[in-house]
Amino acid sequence: MSFLPPRSSHLPQTLRPPPAVQKVLVVDDVPGNASVIRSVLHDLGDVLIANHGMQALELAREHQPDLILLDVKMPEMDGFEVCRRLKADLATAQIPVIFLTAQIELHCEELGLNLGAVDFVTTPFRAPVLRARVRNHLELMRQRQVLERLSHSDPLTDLANRRFLDAQLGREYLRLQRLEQPLSLIMIDVDFFKAYNDHYGHLAGDDCLVRLARAFSEVLQRPGDLLARYGGEEFLCLLPHTDLEGAVQVAQGLLRTVRDLGLPHESSPHGGILSVSLGVASATPSPSSNAQQLVALADHRLYQAKRQGRDQVVFE
Repeated sequence: MSFLPPRSSHLPQTLRPPPAVQKVLVVDDVPGNASVIRSVLHDLGDVLIANHGMQALELAREHQPDLILLDVKMPEMDGFEVCRRLKADLATAQIPVIFLTAQIELHCEELGLNLGAVDFVTTPFRAPVLRARVRNHLELMRQRQVLERLSHSDPLTDLANRRFLDAQLGREYLRLQRLEQPLSLIMIDVDFFKAYNDHYGHLAGDDCLVRLARAFSEVLQRPGDLLARYGGEEFLCLLPHTDLEGAVQVAQGLLRTVRDLGLPHESSPHGGILSVSLGVASATPSPSSNAQQLVALADHRLYQAKRQGRDQVVFE
């Protein structure tokens, strides 16, 4: 087996640039009400419509809207329960919710805010007021996305940084433990990088890391895979739902990619061309182990690749 069936990407969206066109999901069991709201907001972004709670949850997960306008009183599943489920799901927990209600009672407002809603709008609403509130919340969402992306990204390569990687690794380890599915890591180190910097200069060294990051990103195309700058000239690939055989295939693809780049490195004994060493580790997470043990194993195998001559993949 190489890869298990790929899953949908439920990774936090913080590493992606804010969308050029934002999305608003309107949830109302009366289609006419939803259509009116869509006409009021049409020029603020793409407006999606859901007519019941389950449809709202499905559309929120699939489309990742930037804001949800949620009717409180709906049959089968009311707005409060929809909001509760949205906030309990990692994939949708960060989406701001505005409740729409014909009358705000104090206990309802308190309940909604405690569930994580950011605002209430009473109906019938005044179109300019609704537009202004939605516009303001969309702008706040865009600002938050920018700040989160900056805090989770490596400023040089624009990959995930070590902090984001550690957090995501912990989450994925626990998730895959529950599912009894494999998790693989690939640790990558640039060979003789100090000599590269000494010969070509640190600016050239930075440019080299950026080019490698772009090349590695083109290899990792599956939703859910994560590439991060681990530190210095080291990178780490996190591959959920991937067994050892599949991870080795990815690692060999990364190695070929670097060789194909043919970046000059006059101080390298490998034909004057830049090379990398890779260590691969894979496990099915269990309560008796932890994520850092898997990182340590990948690091150990990377060290073996270095000792055995570099420019190679070690996985056992």
